Amino acid sequence: MSLKVQNIFFRNFRNYSELSLNNLGALTIFVGQNAIGKTNIIEGIQLLTALTSFRNPLLQQLIQQGKEESYIATDVSDGSRELTIGLHIKEHSKKYVVNGKGKQTQDLKGLIPSVSFTPDDLYLIKGSMSERRNALDVLGSQLSSNYYVIKKDYEKIIKHKNKLLKEEASDLLLDSIDETLTICGAQLSCYRSSLLSKLAPLCADSYKQIIPGGEELSVTYIPSWEVKNSKKFSRPSSDITNNEVLQKDAARELLQTALHGARSEERARKRSVIGPHADHINFALNNLDATTFASQGQQRSIVLAYKLAEVQMIEDHLHQKPILLLDDVMSELDEQRRTSLVSFLMEDTQTFITTTNLQYFNDGLLQRAQIVQLPLEI
Repeated sequence: MSLKVQNIFFRNFRNYSELSLNNLGALTIFVGQNAIGKTNIIEGIQLLTALTSFRNPLLQQLIQQGKEESYIATDVSDGSRELTIGLHIKEHSKKYVVNGKGKQTQDLKGLIPSVSFTPDDLYLIKGSMSERRNALDVLGSQLSSNYYVIKKDYEKIIKHKNKLLKEEASDLLLDSIDETLTICGAQLSCYRSSLLSKLAPLCADSYKQIIPGGEELSVTYIPSWEVKNSKKFSRPSSDITNNEVLQKDAARELLQTALHGARSEERARKRSVIGPHADHINFALNNLDATTFASQGQQRSIVLAYKLAEVQMIEDHLHQKPILLLDDVMSELDEQRRTSLVSFLMEDTQTFITTTNLQYFNDGLLQRAQIVQLPLEI
């Protein structure tokens, strides 16, 4: 059984001095004008489930102006277990608690997984590679706490290496940091490679459901050393279409060799150019790069397919349905894609939606929904 959100409580969080939402069911729709605080609710739920925010805020931005700290909490249950998960937020720290006991973030990963879908996600195909890597890592971190720990360790290592490069540190110091980077970076690349090898076919299947008889969607993971090789030999990285899963020993050797070969370039640019922070994730339709050749409608179908694949991936690996968080995306989708998404919502997935207009939803879905009009009357 999947844990479901029953109650939500916010205190001094964003624009809410205090907010309580109780007896929440399978589908909740928050309706209100723009800038009323709908997205803040979705963000709070994501912080309590996926343990991250799609806004990537500073902690102080989560605290209501003029207050020193904020607190958000949710009561969840699967019919046999009942848990209260809370998050205390201060300007320079945050602390999760479960039934009053402090917990490390990595210990809660995957407990209540969630998938968010926001208007910014619609730029996943046109946006930067860092957005694609982050989307994959958010998913991977919910599926495996080890993935989350390795990613955090790698971020610390690359930050330290970039500092050394700016300080023009000795080769001895850079060799030492590269040795650590090789071990940690190769592990992260292997995690990503394995994850995308499973996610890619789900994306392709979801795309076919959205666009029956349409193009073949492929999603490809390209480690940084392959990206460098493709540039060296004037071969576009989108031509690399296989998703062979990296093996740890091979990944270490390839990464180590690439780091050695890039030392002069890294010194000249004073930043690291090889490692998981430079990996590529490519989307293609019929083997043509979707960034360049796909229409806006096709790109939005790809993103929708990717999000639905994330839901399926979590269900397959954690054996529970994730919570779905949809922040004002209905207005960004045309009728065909709204229909595909609404059809998916009719299934047994607890979903929270924000919108300015209920006309995007059919009567059957609205009859199932708990509709919350914002701002709430106190």
